[in-house]
Amino acid sequence: MTSREKVNKIFSHKGEGLSAMWTGHPNWQTVPIYAEKWGIEPTYEAIFNFLNDDCRWFTADGGYHHPENRPAFDPSYGTEGRHTLSAAGCFADAEEIADIEKYPWPDASYCDFTDIYKAIEQFPDKIVFTGMWSCFFHIIADFFGMENYFIKMYECPEVVEAVTERVVDFYVEANEKFFAGLGDRADVMFFGNDFGTQLDLFVSPDLFRKFILPSFRRIIAVGKKYNKKIMLHSCGSIYRIIPDLIDAGVDILHPIQAKAAGMSAKDLAQYKNDLAFVGGIDAQDLFVNGTPQQIKDEVHRVRDILGPSIVISPSHEEILPNVPAENILAMAEASRD
Repeated sequence: MTSREKVNKIFSHKGEGLSAMWTGHPNWQTVPIYAEKWGIEPTYEAIFNFLNDDCRWFTADGGYHHPENRPAFDPSYGTEGRHTLSAAGCFADAEEIADIEKYPWPDASYCDFTDIYKAIEQFPDKIVFTGMWSCFFHIIADFFGMENYFIKMYECPEVVEAVTERVVDFYVEANEKFFAGLGDRADVMFFGNDFGTQLDLFVSPDLFRKFILPSFRRIIAVGKKYNKKIMLHSCGSIYRIIPDLIDAGVDILHPIQAKAAGMSAKDLAQYKNDLAFVGGIDAQDLFVNGTPQQIKDEVHRVRDILGPSIVISPSHEEILPNVPAENILAMAEASRD
């Protein structure tokens, strides 16, 4: 059985007796540290092969090629630049829909996904996570400035909705183009928006349902049209709107930030008949400070609670250099037990 076949069974809730693992995405500074430790080439693929990783991740965003080399979205457009999440973006003072018309909105016709398809084709036996990253929540927050974004949900809701529509229009059109050309070369639409903090959502569930959830539905509809499983990434505590995500069509939740409020394996077990999971092994503390045996014990514990529909992975995909190589190896080994 290939990794692709195995993980598809796990995601379809038919994974009894099967186990799988995703390393995540080691930081570029982490790669040479692990390579030296394990005596392998300092490349991502060498690390994944060493660990016998079942998964590969290719975002489609690199397929956007503006003829003037502009990014798809530039929240600092026409300003002096942004330096923090709360800094004012180019729509900070927008109070009417006409105020956003001057922005050079991206055109999905500039997308060419040829190179993305070629990269995916190299791994026909792996489960591939792909699609536009579609991080509209972050982009809109940058356009307004984060706190200002939340305030404008009350003060200028029609402007927030208009900006949201423009941003999501692009991601819907780009994903439509991408998945129409992808065919059956990959099985999972993967996109991400971090809308949780360590303790709760950034906005109330009611505001989430009004300003954010409809866009999730639009993006998910594209993946469903092409028969893809929908895998959503969000760090933080999002437990209060998990039923909404299930209703919107999310099939797989990532990365399960284990120490965020309401996101422990025991907390999420109530959804194991409706969701599959990727992640769940604490990357905030355990991977940094724990021993290899503690990592293995935690893998077994989490899998016992959330299995069989779980792919073992860190609770954040970015593996920083302070995570010892032996702990990542311990996760990989325990995931095969």
